[in-house]
Amino acid sequence: MPPSTIGGINLLPEAEKRAIYSRYIPASLLEKFHLPPLTSAAGYNLLQFRFATGSTDVEMRLFHEMDFPDPIFYAHLTDTLNGQIHILLYILNDPSAPRFDVDKMPDGSPTKFGTLRRNIEAERSALEAGLAPGQIRRGLRLLGQAIETFEGFVSALGHDMYFVEPLYYHNAVIFERYGFRYQMGKRLMDSIHAGFQAGGDLMSALDGSNPFRQPDAADTIRKRSWAIHDGILGEPFTNVTMYKRVGISAGINTTPNCKW
Repeated sequence: MPPSTIGGINLLPEAEKRAIYSRYIPASLLEKFHLPPLTSAAGYNLLQFRFATGSTDVEMRLFHEMDFPDPIFYAHLTDTLNGQIHILLYILNDPSAPRFDVDKMPDGSPTKFGTLRRNIEAERSALEAGLAPGQIRRGLRLLGQAIETFEGFVSALGHDMYFVEPLYYHNAVIFERYGFRYQMGKRLMDSIHAGFQAGGDLMSALDGSNPFRQPDAADTIRKRSWAIHDGILGEPFTNVTMYKRVGISAGINTTPNCKW
């Protein structure tokens, strides 16, 4: 019987681990970039892992070509305390799009996508280019297919649900649109939406004092997310956990009548 947890998979020989985790990569991604089979010798170098025996998490990086600075796909998965699958971070990068160094300071030190420290100049450029907080490049618009593939992976492990940790406000909204519900944080999301309405506390804090706090930010999810990233809540956007039942959409919407 195959393992049902990340920790269980990580105990397997490397070839088996790679074969199981490779099933999590969306086929549309491989087709788009004409990648070789991921279990082949050429695919071995393009798909890189950190999955030590004894660990309960896995990091996956898929590159479209060797020596490119950023993966087209990055995922960090872990087990919850009761053995469910939890997505800590999930990124799809368009390698043909311009890069914005929001993930590192001018001296090269990491920012943890702006959660540890911020490269303001890079963030300002990313905002102007239409990106959301934490994005170093435009996305690939393949999240729907990626979720479908991931649900197949989760089902194969014997689970009917999985969890995700949205790093930013806009991530939570996107996950809502793909059928996730909140384990924790819905009250916060509702209060944020209320705060951006006319007369709300967040609306009044959009004082134009910097590019991230322009008054029009209240009307779009992306710009709200930048304002929140800039500290408009008075605290970081944290303690939000979401989950999805395989094949079922929760139909939650905490941002009615708000465009992207």
